[in-house]
Amino acid sequence: MITTEANLGVVGRSVEDIARERGVEPAEVALQLVEEERGTVPTIVHNRVESDVRTFMGHPLAAIGSDGPAISPHGLYADALPHPRFYGTYPRILGRYVRERPAVLSLETAVHKMSGFPARRLGLRDRGLVEEGLVADLVVFDPETIIDRATFEEPHQYPEGIPHVLVNGVAVVDQGRHTGARPGRVLRRGA
Repeated sequence: MITTEANLGVVGRSVEDIARERGVEPAEVALQLVEEERGTVPTIVHNRVESDVRTFMGHPLAAIGSDGPAISPHGLYADALPHPRFYGTYPRILGRYVRERPAVLSLETAVHKMSGFPARRLGLRDRGLVEEGLVADLVVFDPETIIDRATFEEPHQYPEGIPHVLVNGVAVVDQGRHTGARPGRVLRRGA
């Protein structure tokens, strides 16, 4: 998160645009920002095209995940412009790549690539499947309406079509509203 007053105006702008304004090369402005912000400069890098995403997602060994943490528009990131994936990775896949566009994945395959498959690859023995005796981490969604709404310009937008979320068997989202419950815990590979 940009913390210096002088750099608040660079949030949401391209490195090229900032470099042009400062009259330096893009590489130089990147180094300047890292120095000015004491090594912490969040960035969004556009390095994939749609055809790449579709190819990767359709590969049989591809699991689906996100490195975007759970955030809130009222918390630490309230004044930031986080990547839209923080709010919409899974809804985007289910809405765009399963339902809307020429399907890359079936609904069943997409859900497996988001749950059981990554849990197995990470060695999480009690998660990823709906079975008696396993931890109930469940997302109830409507396959006809689920979609991401977050954008780069307006990232703090919750997805649509998810009325219920349970973590460790406890309702965290009920009828589309956060319950205030925080039953999650850190998971370790092989746990």
